[in-house]
Amino acid sequence: MKCIHLADSREFDPDKFKRFLLHDSPYFRILNFNLAAGQVFPVHSHPADGQLSIQVIEGKGFFLGEGDATIPAGTGDVLISDISAPHGVKAETDMRILVTIAPPF
Repeated sequence: MKCIHLADSREFDPDKFKRFLLHDSPYFRILNFNLAAGQVFPVHSHPADGQLSIQVIEGKGFFLGEGDATIPAGTGDVLISDISAPHGVKAETDMRILVTIAPPF
């Protein structure tokens, strides 16, 4: 078993979002992204099969999708998406998200 202490990766940079690889295996990958207020994790997609989840563990902002699609997001909210579908995040306040990708690519 493995225990990940999320408090250990609670860092913000006013110039760019912070990225932490928390787990990587043949089955899934978990990343922690920390966005300072106003930062954007740009909308993007991956040419791969699988799904991802984006869980807000702190703060509030918006899940971003194709075109002008936005969904308000706050602590405890989870977005589920195909990896190939456009996805991104915009932070309204300092915001921490956990991204799980299965299978990893």
